[in-house]
This record gives sequence, structure tokens and C-alpha cells, in this order.
Amino acid sequence: MVARPLKTSPVAGFPGFPPETLKFLTALGFHQSREWFQENRGIYLSAFREPLENYIAAASRACEKKKLPLRGDPKRAAFRLNRDVRFSKDKSPYKTNGGAVLTRTGAKGSPGIVYTHIDPAGGFFAAGFYHPEPPQLLAFRKAIAARPQRLLDIEKKLKGKGLALWDRESLTRNPRDFKDVDERIVHAVRFRNYLVRRPYEDAMLQDGAAMISAVTTFAKDAMPLLQFGWDILGEERVAE
Repeated sequence: MVARPLKTSPVAGFPGFPPETLKFLTALGFHQSREWFQENRGIYLSAFREPLENYIAAASRACEKKKLPLRGDPKRAAFRLNRDVRFSKDKSPYKTNGGAVLTRTGAKGSPGIVYTHIDPAGGFFAAGFYHPEPPQLLAFRKAIAARPQRLLDIEKKLKGKGLALWDRESLTRNPRDFKDVDERIVHAVRFRNYLVRRPYEDAMLQDGAAMISAVTTFAKDAMPLLQFGWDILGEERVAE
């Protein structure tokens, strides 16, 4: 399922991303230099950073209105374009895409996210638990193995919304101590991430109300997975 632009009314404070947003990110891919970035810092602020902060604020207000337990700090929920090149062969200083998260606490590091990805190559929303820490990943696998039907019911709800758990980066074999699990959830104990994704059309970026409607609808559709993870990690903290 692809999120498509809708005929909507403007959202206060967020009219949408300007056409220059994707153009700036595309140009950044060609001009991977700090000199070019500084020369075009005004475009970066007006075409990317400021609209993204307004988007985060508007999405947070919309989630509160719809009673979704998600929010983001406009100044902290956006990912920087600067790349960490310390351990990478690719020394390009900047990313050519941007993104921001909504979480229960508003902090990036809080488990369970709704992520918006902005990219000339194709945008998408994602929700769930990306690269959980080893104890968290183990907690997921234990909970799934202990109550297979719960996971199957969640997958059914997600499927009804056109969503499926993301199977990239999965193990090819069952992890240690999970050799004899219910065959119906073998795929799930092999996951390294517990995520769902939904692409959206580029045209939607310029319609603020459509973007806000799409991200909140996606968050609601993904809530069974988010609540599943929050419950598991909450139980894990109690156990510790």
C-alpha cells in the first residue's frame, strides 16, 4: 500500500515541504563538500531544516489530538544530515536523505518509533523497533516463542492494513536456544528488527495536511506492533 496525496485543508504551521526540498537533497548528492553546504546553508534551512521541524511539531499535535502516544521535539527528533565517517570507507560528509522520529517520550533513543524518511529516491514511513539492543532483541524472541498466537494475531491485524513485518537482515537459521519453536513463528524469532513500512508518493511532501494525515494513519495502523513491543520491554524492565 502506498500513501497517496489527498485533497485536504492546510495544517497550521506546516503547509508542506517546498519543491526545493528534494532538489536540495539531490544537489547535495552531487556536491559532497562542506564548502558547498555552507554556501547553500540558507537553502538548507528554508527548504529542509525548518519545514522538517514544522512537520515534527504538527505531527506531534496531531498525535495528541488523536490520542496516539507519540511525540517529537522539533529541535531533537530530526536526524542530522552529517554522516559519521569514522568507521566507514565512504567518506562523503553528508547524507542525501533526511528523517525524523516520533516516540513515546519524544527522544530519539526511546524504543518504539514512527519514522518519516525523506529521500529523492523514494520516501516512506516506518514503525517499530529498529536494531534493538541484544537484551531487547532476546526479550522479543522469548515473548514470541512463549506466546506464538499473540504474534500471529498482530500480524493478522497488520495485514488488514496492508502492512507486513520487515524481513530484511533476518537470520537464515534459528538463534541459539530457539531451535524448537512453533513453526508458525520461526520467521519472527529470526528477525533482527520488528518493523513495518509504508511508502508515500513524492507529491505528498508538498501537502502538509496530507503528510500529517498519512503519518498519523500509519501510526494508528502500526500501533498493534508498537504496543506489543512496549509491553515486552516493559515486562523485561520489571524482570530486571
